[in-house]
Formats: sequence, C-alpha cells, structure tokens
Amino acid sequence: MTTANSLEKRRVLLEVCVDTPDGLAAAIAGGADRIELCAALTLQGLTPAAGLMALASKAPIPVYPMIRPRNGDFCYDARDLDAMKRDIDAVRTYGLSGVSIGASRPDGELDLEVLGALVEHARGLGLTLHRAFDLVADQSAALEIAIEMGFERVLTSGGETSALVGADRIAALVAQAKGRISILAGAGVRVSNVADLVRSTGVREVHGSFGGPRPGADPASKLGAMGFVPPTLQDTDEATVAEVARILRGL
Repeated sequence: MTTANSLEKRRVLLEVCVDTPDGLAAAIAGGADRIELCAALTLQGLTPAAGLMALASKAPIPVYPMIRPRNGDFCYDARDLDAMKRDIDAVRTYGLSGVSIGASRPDGELDLEVLGALVEHARGLGLTLHRAFDLVADQSAALEIAIEMGFERVLTSGGETSALVGADRIAALVAQAKGRISILAGAGVRVSNVADLVRSTGVREVHGSFGGPRPGADPASKLGAMGFVPPTLQDTDEATVAEVARILRGL
C-alpha cells in the first residue's frame, strides 16, 4: 500500500498527453512516465481511436486513454454513457493501464450517478479523475468523493485557468490528500515554470502536452484552401519532454 511518506520520497512523475502516433513516440523517447492518450488535443482531448490505442499497447510505460466521447461539456446522457462504456471496453481489450474519466452536472458539480457507473465499468483499470474536477465549487469535498470512489489521482489546475495560478489551491489539495490519492497538476505547465510549480505545491506528478510547432499547409495549396490543414500544426516535442523530465528528476 502506498503511504504518504513513500509518496513524498518518490521522484516527481511526468504525464504527457498525446494525440498522434508521432506524439506518442516523442513522449516515450523524451522520458515520460505515463501517457494520457487522446484525440483532438485542440479540443482539450477526446477519446482516442482504436488504432492509436492498439499502437499504445506496445508502450513501455502506463497509458491512460481519455474517455470523453464528444466535444463540449462533461454532462452525459444515456447515449454518451453507452459510448463511454464501450470505449472503456476497448481500453481493456488493448491491455492499457487505466482511463481518465469525469462527469459533471449542469451546475458543475460531479455527476455521481454517471461517474459511479463509469468507475464500476472500469473495475480493474487505473483511474484518473480529469479536469471536470476543476468545475466544482468545493474542491475539498470533491477530493473526498474521489478518494471514496477509488480514484488513483485527480488532474487539476486548482480550479483556475492554469496550474500556476491555482498553485495555492493545489497545495491545499496535496495537504488534504495525505497520500491517500495523488494530485496531478496540469494546465499551462511548461519548462519555464514546472520547477516552481512543484516546489510551491508539493505535487509529485505533473501533466502537460509539451508541444512544439510543425509545418502545416501553404494556405495557397488545395489542402490549405479547403481547410484540411492549417498553416501551422502542433505535436508533442521530444526535446521539450526531455527537458521537463530532466528538471523533475533534479527536484
């Protein structure tokens, strides 16, 4: 069983969210400790395709696919829930380590009925509560709910637009958790601020996409003119991941 002392002594872990085969390879080569596997990171992440899950099954580190069936809010009806359960089945089929899930009511509070159904369906898989957690009014109460439901970790910016802005709240969550659950700090985490974020909050896990620019289409080309490819693209940058990993290993 993981204790508070062992959490304090272990090194800071790096989770990288990726949405392409190249991004997956770059994150692994750069030294990521865990992958959040997504589609459409420009939409803050959707459920990845089966092909990407299959590719990720060969990864030498844990992979947690995002289970989010559509763009928009985290308020899910019966059709959404059915799709999410089927996606969890796919995660299990490909032998991946866990899932990143969340569900909200229209007022931003956790939807315990939907969340409970997802947790039950994912039994045996690792569980991350994603940033639906950042919409709740009382994060302290929500953290206790997450612990009771069996989540391994909560991904949070402290309810703010970035983890650095929410650092005080994240630090309070770390103190409250007392090793019962991990607090995974994410949103706006960069090479320039990751050390300060860890020192100011006490988190032992950080999360980011760590992307770099990639050439897109010439706007005058047919690909560009028809809107298939924008002028610039973004994908996980191996060198940036490696630099963040190097910084974290020194903390």
